Amino acid sequence: MTEPFTLIAPKFIPPLDDNFRPAALANQAFRREAAKIGVPLVIGLERDNGKVSLFETVVFPEGHPRAAANLRYVERLVKFLLWQRGGYKVYIGGPRSIGDYITRCYAPGGERQFDYHFMGEQVYEQPFTVVACDPSDAPPACETGRPLGRHLDGCRIGFDLGASDRKVSAVVDGRVVYSEEVIWEPRKQADPEYHYREIMAALQSAAAMMPHIDAIGGSSAGIYIDNRPMVASLFRGIPPERFGEIKRLFLRIRNELGVPLEVINDGDVTALAGSMSLEDNGILGIAMGSSEAAGYVDMNGHIMGWLSELAFAPVDYSLQAPADEWSGDIGVGSQYFSQQCVFRLAPRAGIAIPAGITDAEKLAFVQEKLEAGHNGAVAIWQSMGVYLGYALAHYADFYEIRHVLILGRCTSGRGGKMILDGAATVLREEFPNLASRIHIQLPDEKSRRVGQSIAAASLPERL
Repeated sequence: MTEPFTLIAPKFIPPLDDNFRPAALANQAFRREAAKIGVPLVIGLERDNGKVSLFETVVFPEGHPRAAANLRYVERLVKFLLWQRGGYKVYIGGPRSIGDYITRCYAPGGERQFDYHFMGEQVYEQPFTVVACDPSDAPPACETGRPLGRHLDGCRIGFDLGASDRKVSAVVDGRVVYSEEVIWEPRKQADPEYHYREIMAALQSAAAMMPHIDAIGGSSAGIYIDNRPMVASLFRGIPPERFGEIKRLFLRIRNELGVPLEVINDGDVTALAGSMSLEDNGILGIAMGSSEAAGYVDMNGHIMGWLSELAFAPVDYSLQAPADEWSGDIGVGSQYFSQQCVFRLAPRAGIAIPAGITDAEKLAFVQEKLEAGHNGAVAIWQSMGVYLGYALAHYADFYEIRHVLILGRCTSGRGGKMILDGAATVLREEFPNLASRIHIQLPDEKSRRVGQSIAAASLPERL
């Protein structure tokens, strides 16, 4: 039996991945075909504090010979939207067979049970539900982006909590007067007090360089809702019975220091730093490091409160796509825009990575071959450039984008320009309308770091 959902071979084949079938091309082909006789479908996602995101498309009507293709098309959209925007309640406004299928997928024992438990229990602390309804019964959109950041007045502290180091800066009227970077190993720590002590030590070191503190802003990988870490690799060592202390950690620090404090996802701070530097909006930041991290500033300069966890959003619809080891899903961003991609493609490139070394050392090993002109290493980064071009066309269905900033360890050295050039070529040849309005760039690393600390410090408004 053939796959009812049509997959399209790209014009540009990644040198090391003949099976790649871009989500952007498959979705475009589906919409072109369904538009002729299609019926409307509305996907609504409800998340914290009554916020609702809507996504509208068309599908084949019930009973149509191509109606079976609706199921995979909509499931992949729901998966993307959940990890891009977040939600614990999904409305499927359209043919009932689609709503029933999504309900079966996103349920205990269903194909997407990981997402069911993660979005419901862990992130939003609500039962995850799917509501099948008519399009007219889907709730209206209720997006409340916040104009966070861009406050440069006064004496501020900006911090960034990474997996291997923590950074802090003292910022006075928009100028960095002190910075500190300290190595730590937070993922191995089981005591929440360790995190409290380390973060307070960082804040106190910056505070000592200023006459007083007016506000504190910070960034960290993970999902943050109202200054509460809901899921973060930084705190993976904390036992579940004590994770409540972590959720209250930054509220505790804010109350003890008595100043405004905001902490958000590091991807959003990166996008905010880019927006402040470029003096423009519509910024999508993509960091290619140990995984794929992303952040977004909308066309109004607001941070939307979306998850933007694109590491787990699908970009490749091939049934032979690699699986993510955490969620078990296939074809998601972490396998294409991170060191995981480098390690996955290295054997195909004829590169044997030594055993017994850290992931950082593995990446450096392959990057050294790239700098030396090794043909296999070159093919890895060429593949990543092709992947990114098609992924950006897909992302543009879900974000309004003027600028894309790519950064992270995988973009160091020759690799960054190769990824950028490959993506730009794909957009220019396959998606010329997007190429004319999306500018892809590599920010300077030094200015990015300083810009990040200033952007983080600018998050809260002074009292």
